[in-house]
Amino acid sequence: FQAEDGIRDFCLSRGLGDVYKRQILDHGKNPRNLGKFENFNKDAKGHNPLCGDKVHVYLKVDENKKISDIKFEGHGCAISMASASIMTELMKGKDQKEVNELIEDFLKMIKDNPDLESNLISEDDKTKLMSLSGVKKYPMRVKCATLPWHTLISAMTNKPGEVNTEKED
Repeated sequence: FQAEDGIRDFCLSRGLGDVYKRQILDHGKNPRNLGKFENFNKDAKGHNPLCGDKVHVYLKVDENKKISDIKFEGHGCAISMASASIMTELMKGKDQKEVNELIEDFLKMIKDNPDLESNLISEDDKTKLMSLSGVKKYPMRVKCATLPWHTLISAMTNKPGEVNTEKED
């Protein structure tokens, strides 16, 4: 399985521990919430042209601005697929404010912070997110990990056009 080899190599070369490696392997090999569902009311597409990652996020947001369902379709490197899988698990049931807080916390962790600060998720969920923290040393891999999250922002805000990692900050 080529993606598994890529994840294993990434984790080993970054010195990530077994817990983190297992998280990335598990989500990269068996992504959660993969697919499209009927009756979504928000969606957005994202593309990382340098790595070839593509993601399409589908949301069902209720009248209270809470995500009642979330799924994604896409293909790409194991890091982007694991990130999308973890993201969809964590965002289901969250309202707009919580979504914004988690996105901000994740993006800070990936770029700068050593830890996650949010109290909205369990320690197990923090471990899942922290499994992606090793990418911060590799700018090209940061784009792989953050693509689904920027695409979620676009879907939540109804931003027109495709998210493109070469045009993001």
